[in-house]
Amino acid sequence: MRRVITASFISLDGVMQAPGGPDEDPTGGFRHGGWTFHYFDEATGKTLFEVFEKPFDLLLGRKTYDIFAAYWPHVQGDDPIAEKFNGVTKYVATRGDAKFKWNKSQSLGSDVVAALKELKAGEGPDLLIQGSSDLIQTLLRHGLIDEFNLVIFPLVLGDGKKLFAGGAVPAAMKLLRMQSSPTGVIFAAYRPDGPVKTGSFVGPEPSEEEIERRRLLQ
Repeated sequence: MRRVITASFISLDGVMQAPGGPDEDPTGGFRHGGWTFHYFDEATGKTLFEVFEKPFDLLLGRKTYDIFAAYWPHVQGDDPIAEKFNGVTKYVATRGDAKFKWNKSQSLGSDVVAALKELKAGEGPDLLIQGSSDLIQTLLRHGLIDEFNLVIFPLVLGDGKKLFAGGAVPAAMKLLRMQSSPTGVIFAAYRPDGPVKTGSFVGPEPSEEEIERRRLLQ
């Protein structure tokens, strides 16, 4: 059975929109595109690449797919990420006609949820989500994400598309691993761990009989 895994860059307030550059995704008047740039160092790059060391196929929303397809096939030189992205299968969630120029790309069709359930039930490598905030909301609503790899940057962005937005469903999470970089970036991996468990630090209200008993003991 295949797993669906996110690898998401997020701010402290959960924004994941346009981490790579000013023109990446200005939807909604977002003005902070490229907010990850000044936090990248050697340690950050090394830890990020570990996400791509295991076999995977890419799972992308159409906007992220178009951004990637305009960049990764044209990378010059020996770039290990470009080599992996160009070589794997790209599964794309798109509402329009699927006309793909990037090799090994295919549409998930009109019913993305059904297509992903079928993919997950089959054989093959994990399905790795990059960006694709709208697609993530759909997957969250249907409980289709098996692991969250979060790269948390030390800044607050305010407005913008968020990882846990309209699709968020209450769920507990189990921390699998965590580390940090010298620039303050935190790498944390979680998996869903059942429903939210609630409790109280305050005991139950005493009954009338208990109140009377305590009064007599004073």
